[in-house]
Amino acid sequence: MSRQLYSVQEGMARTGLARSNFFNKLASGEIRSVKIGKRRLIPDTAIDEYIERLEAEAEAARSSGAA
Repeated sequence: MSRQLYSVQEGMARTGLARSNFFNKLASGEIRSVKIGKRRLIPDTAIDEYIERLEAEAEAARSSGAA
């Protein structure tokens, strides 16, 4: 079974985002997170959704640019 929650550091590694950029995405809600005690954790589905959204935006930009 794969992990379902990642630390902020692990989320940064999975997305390739720098610390400040990652925290900005968390604060804006672009990447969902949960808080357990004092820890901020990132669901694996939140990272997948963020990446899928980026891919969809890139595809839409390619499509509109080609039209």
